[in-house]
Amino acid sequence: MGRPILEVRNLVKNYQILEREPGLKGAVKALFKRTYRQKEAVRGINLDIQAGERVGYIGFNGAGKSTTIKMLAGVLKPDGGSVTVDGRDPHRERIENAKRIGAVFGQRTQLFWDIPVQESFSLLKEIYQIEDAEYAETLQLFTRELELQPLLDIPVRQLSLGQKMRCELAASFLHRPRIVYLDEPTIGLDIDIKETIRAFIREISEEWGTTVILTTHDLQDIESVCDRVIVLDDGRIIYDDQIRTLKETFSNERTLEVTLEPHRLFVLPETLKNRVQLLESGADDMTILAFDQRQITSGQLIREIVSHNTIQDVSVVVPKMESLIRKIYRKGA
Repeated sequence: MGRPILEVRNLVKNYQILEREPGLKGAVKALFKRTYRQKEAVRGINLDIQAGERVGYIGFNGAGKSTTIKMLAGVLKPDGGSVTVDGRDPHRERIENAKRIGAVFGQRTQLFWDIPVQESFSLLKEIYQIEDAEYAETLQLFTRELELQPLLDIPVRQLSLGQKMRCELAASFLHRPRIVYLDEPTIGLDIDIKETIRAFIREISEEWGTTVILTTHDLQDIESVCDRVIVLDDGRIIYDDQIRTLKETFSNERTLEVTLEPHRLFVLPETLKNRVQLLESGADDMTILAFDQRQITSGQLIREIVSHNTIQDVSVVVPKMESLIRKIYRKGA
């Protein structure tokens, strides 16, 4: 494994927030005497990301996700620590850095509002000095994968949110950047558009070796696109590992949903009373049990339940990504 494409050491960013009393009196006093408090948005983050990795960077609102991404992209200057992206300081060498990165920041557009999408792409071609053959090949690929053909002649301002986001995504990858930052790329989109975008990001990253840093509140984005997840809380990293490790570490808890024959009472065998937790029983002949698969396998549990009850249906439910992340926060707290 070579040198990381992205290196972060002791990264710090603070904001000055104006404090004032409420109402007109407070507004007038603030004109003459201003009091500020310091908000620590990012607190000493250390991070290495290898070329070609797809990393989910997640946390609650105010955790410092977007602030971090803006420092990595060179938009904000750190108050402390260092950032190196592909061997460069992204803030000091903003022009050279911009040539090698792509970005989608929520619903902020990088396309030109009043001209057709095709012309926006042509202008980006000149800005990034993309060779004619490479541009034609890339645009053909993106037009097919993102179904852009009906949109190319439409001014950006006339596109729907989902249409515009597909075009934004194409624009961010158009110059084949080494690293792409995606900040909430699927926010507010329909499920079918989300699936198209997720598949596109993963396919292009795998084909070109593009490094992807993805921040989102939709954890299905993380599961579909990323191989590694970093969890941020109050400006600090509280978890950083492969998604498969996250699932192996935190997903041992399962639930067993048992549907009894009508008008039957559920019987919990004595052998299970210290090994499972009864979550719900009686509603619509449904009983729900929680268990740890390290203590008892689902097969053993089902055999015990079936031997003492008349069962109509049974299913094992694996926890979703949302519940795993909640466990990380509880452990971090």
